[in-house]
Amino acid sequence: MPVIYAYESDGLYVASMEGQKVRMMRKNSHVCFEVDEYDGAGGWRSAIVQGDYEELDEADAQVALALLAERFGRADEEGRARRRHGADGRSTVCFRIRIREVTGRTAQR
Repeated sequence: MPVIYAYESDGLYVASMEGQKVRMMRKNSHVCFEVDEYDGAGGWRSAIVQGDYEELDEADAQVALALLAERFGRADEEGRARRRHGADGRSTVCFRIRIREVTGRTAQR
């Protein structure tokens, strides 16, 4: 399921609306995360992370939001990121995927 993320040395940080993917990871914390990049000429590369889902407390959630705001340029006037709520009332869940293993592949055309 697509998400935006930020990488930091101890894992991948994500902020997502509460929904199916969060419910699935709460039930089984062993997760796989894949990132693909295509070069437009038929070549590609991918990285596959095996890791563990950890829902973040408020202090760590602020770290995750700051990393995401820095990566995507979404900070407020004071340089802070903030949680958003969906129109349907769902809240933002911040989590980290602690990396256990990284593998990948590449193909060039």
